[in-house]
Amino acid sequence: MRLMTPWCSFLVFFFLLPVRDIASGAVHNITPSEPLCQNQTLVSSGQIFELGFFTSNGSENQYVGRWYKNLTPSRIVWVANRDSPLASADQSAKLTIGSDGNLKLVDGQQNIVWSTNVSVKSNYTAAMLSDGGNFVLKDKNSTEVWASFDDPTDTILPNMKIGLNTRTGERRVLVSWKNDNDPSKFHHWDYSETPPQLFTWNGRSSYWRGGPWDKSTFIGIPDMDSSYYSGYTLQQDPQQGTTYFSCASDNNSYLAYASISPGGILAIMIWDYGSNSWSKPWASPSNSCGVYGTCGPFGVCNSINSPICRCIKGFMPRSKEEWNRGNWTRGCIREAELSCQKNTSRTPSTQVKKDVFVHMNQMKVPDSAEYLSDINDVGGCQSQCMNNCSCLAYSYVHTIGCLVWAKDLIDFQEFSTAGQDVYIRVAHDNTGMSTVAKLIISISTILGLMFEGTAIFSLWKWRASKRGEMSPGNAWKDQLKQDEASEFTLFSFSSLLLATNNFDATNKLGQGGFGPVYKGMLNDGKEIAVKRLSSSSGQGMEEFKNEIVLISKLQHRNLVRLKGFCIEGEEKILVYEYLSNKSLDSFLFDSKRKAELNWDTRFRIIQGIASGLLYLHRNSYVRVIHRDLKASNILLDEKMNPKISDFGLARIFEGTQALLNTHKVVGTLIRHGGIFSEKSVVYSFGVLLLEIITGEKNTSLYYHGQHFNLLSYAWQLWSEDRGPNLRDEDIVNTCPP
Repeated sequence: MRLMTPWCSFLVFFFLLPVRDIASGAVHNITPSEPLCQNQTLVSSGQIFELGFFTSNGSENQYVGRWYKNLTPSRIVWVANRDSPLASADQSAKLTIGSDGNLKLVDGQQNIVWSTNVSVKSNYTAAMLSDGGNFVLKDKNSTEVWASFDDPTDTILPNMKIGLNTRTGERRVLVSWKNDNDPSKFHHWDYSETPPQLFTWNGRSSYWRGGPWDKSTFIGIPDMDSSYYSGYTLQQDPQQGTTYFSCASDNNSYLAYASISPGGILAIMIWDYGSNSWSKPWASPSNSCGVYGTCGPFGVCNSINSPICRCIKGFMPRSKEEWNRGNWTRGCIREAELSCQKNTSRTPSTQVKKDVFVHMNQMKVPDSAEYLSDINDVGGCQSQCMNNCSCLAYSYVHTIGCLVWAKDLIDFQEFSTAGQDVYIRVAHDNTGMSTVAKLIISISTILGLMFEGTAIFSLWKWRASKRGEMSPGNAWKDQLKQDEASEFTLFSFSSLLLATNNFDATNKLGQGGFGPVYKGMLNDGKEIAVKRLSSSSGQGMEEFKNEIVLISKLQHRNLVRLKGFCIEGEEKILVYEYLSNKSLDSFLFDSKRKAELNWDTRFRIIQGIASGLLYLHRNSYVRVIHRDLKASNILLDEKMNPKISDFGLARIFEGTQALLNTHKVVGTLIRHGGIFSEKSVVYSFGVLLLEIITGEKNTSLYYHGQHFNLLSYAWQLWSEDRGPNLRDEDIVNTCPP
């Protein structure tokens, strides 16, 4: 399931905690003269959140916490005195403001149990609760001097931030309750740097890892939503030494949060108004493969396999006995020493076989990667690793850059969708078999192939004589001609292997949820873009046929054009036109290249995108709802004309009947009030317009210390009649206000 929520997709689990009935009078702030007593609760102005005293079920301890108001059962989302409980019998405790201006929780004996403990210039302060759930302390000038959002417990709400400050040593992390009745600290949720990764920890041991941040998602979470309205933001300020992750929300119309459970589980919780209950659309780890290091060093985990662990090609279990018992944590070791590590002084260099790299795709990249920021292409990443014997593996993630590994590969997982290409160094002569076994297999293979070849040839001749030569490809071609797709070329797999140099990593243009895309060149010199569908993409043969016929109905100058396809064995491949200037984001978000986009060019790009969307929504043979409209999916030809891409496969088409199977209806829903809709696309188009005008990405900005994203900043400028201030500095001279 794809992570898509009204405010953001977050990693969270939450547990239920009954709160004792409050015979309360609601108050809206706490002042030095008006403390919060046990028969009262502090309520936000919109009646969304409530703060007060509570006892957990069956416990003799008492705490001050915050929960959603009027929801049953109550959900505690913050606790002040989690490690310093009050006795439930203490009925005189109160939350007050002391003479130094700090919030203080005092027991019946006036002992301070908990305090905000901040420096306050004025002793006249007041505390209040916002509709976003932030419990804040403000001075007489309404300046915020303390906020509960800066002191999280186990839960993160929209617009909260977790992260670290390397200069001050401050770490804002989520720490789970010890158990369902004890809010004291246990598991915690944290992350590391360069590139940032999310972690959960059990003490000092890693329990789960979300993978590196790629500027919009954590790539170790394959179903994490990267669309514009997800709200994800990761703000890094190298000068201040800060890194903060948050999920923005511009309103409180949706109730949602993220939390970590006592068992270390992360999940999303969303209030379902239909059933009046909390729903949990996602949780992780959801299986054993999600637990950090399940298969040990150089082991690969795949939750749909049995057993779930296997060794990387060229490796074998460290202990076969333990491995066979299902204890994989000690991992795998090499079957043969690397050539580059051998003493080759006595062996002629011509006889030394170089190490090779095993290619693995759709992978969660291992932990402990080293980021090479000065390498900006896959070829450079490959060369850097090949020429350095200490480099055990490499991966070029297009949204991050070059990652290399010099340590054991740990927490290595194979995904069914998404994931990255990883290349692992192994010895050249390394099949995991003895010399005798290799010889036996070689001889038997040769004899088998001779016999099989003779049998197949005889069978082919008999069938050809009975019904004529009819390959699956030709049958396809005849069928597609009947469906008005005759302009497409049926490519052979061998021709595409040749065009892409065996799908070499240096020709890779990108990686989508349904497979990688490679640049290729045909024999006539024409360049093409080749999308090789992953076998685990979920697209069956009928869907693939429908896709080709459907795309044949879409003909518009602002849509990327399909040139042909290939079907051989398990291979399902789409061949598109190649656009030399690649994607809009490669210009727009590059400080050196965006100057090439003057206002006239940007305006022409906007017009082209709008024209393409209008065609998809209103003027095409079938109505198409694009699910992922963003700068990286707008491709540019040699004249900088825009073409919308990634609108076809499995994006399915509202109200469209399958074209090769008239009994099967295909359609895809999008979450925007329940379904994907034209409104969702128009919203994404609006965000894209702001990005084109500003030259900044919506999800990676932190404006003037106040705004979590481009949208809130744009709204403020618009509200203040300062809209022209949004213009990118590079177009100010060419773009009229």
